[in-house]
Amino acid sequence: MYNGTVSAAPNWHESVERKIVRDALPESYEALFHSIGIPNFLLLLKDVPMIPLEAIERAIGVIYLPQTERMSHYFNANLIGQFDAIIHYDNTVAVEPLEKTSEWIEGEVPETYPSGL
Repeated sequence: MYNGTVSAAPNWHESVERKIVRDALPESYEALFHSIGIPNFLLLLKDVPMIPLEAIERAIGVIYLPQTERMSHYFNANLIGQFDAIIHYDNTVAVEPLEKTSEWIEGEVPETYPSGL
């Protein structure tokens, strides 16, 4: 579903790494936006009354913990109550840090390693 990477640390006060972002959880706004079939769009929320009032929203910031993603990066949200507009991108590319560590250069090993499935 999703194809992207982010620059984030595995924990606070640790070096930045290039991490693969997991697919959005099915009950999230992100999954809903992906299902529309338009890879990138601007959505003015006042013009969309049929958007669900509550779903879960993912936030990835300084840290990204894929192994605890549901607990650490998703929260209950009401986009119409939070924002006037949303910009959605299906695919992202990690921002390159000024000082690249070996972890960032190598990147994260895909979850399918070594099978490639």
